[in-house]
Amino acid sequence: MQIDKQLISRLELLARLELSDEEREAIRRDLNEILDMVEKLQRIDTTGIDPLVYLNLDVNQWRADEVRDQLPRERALRNAPQEDGSYFKVPKVIDLS
Repeated sequence: MQIDKQLISRLELLARLELSDEEREAIRRDLNEILDMVEKLQRIDTTGIDPLVYLNLDVNQWRADEVRDQLPRERALRNAPQEDGSYFKVPKVIDLS
């Protein structure tokens, strides 16, 4: 399959783009190179090869989830522009109505 000017025009319309002639030609070349690469990959014989699930054999080293080095509430609220004694007060950002 080759990418031609007609297909680029259709893609331009669908994507609501306005491309110059130079941009259209560059995109056509790039897409053709991508298709050539995919065709090369499809020709590779992969019989007997398991699909790759993980890139490496490393295993996560999980640590216990424990509270430590906690900042006291009074100290955390000390420089807050607005607070109610327990929490930071911030302007409403999302209106769900």
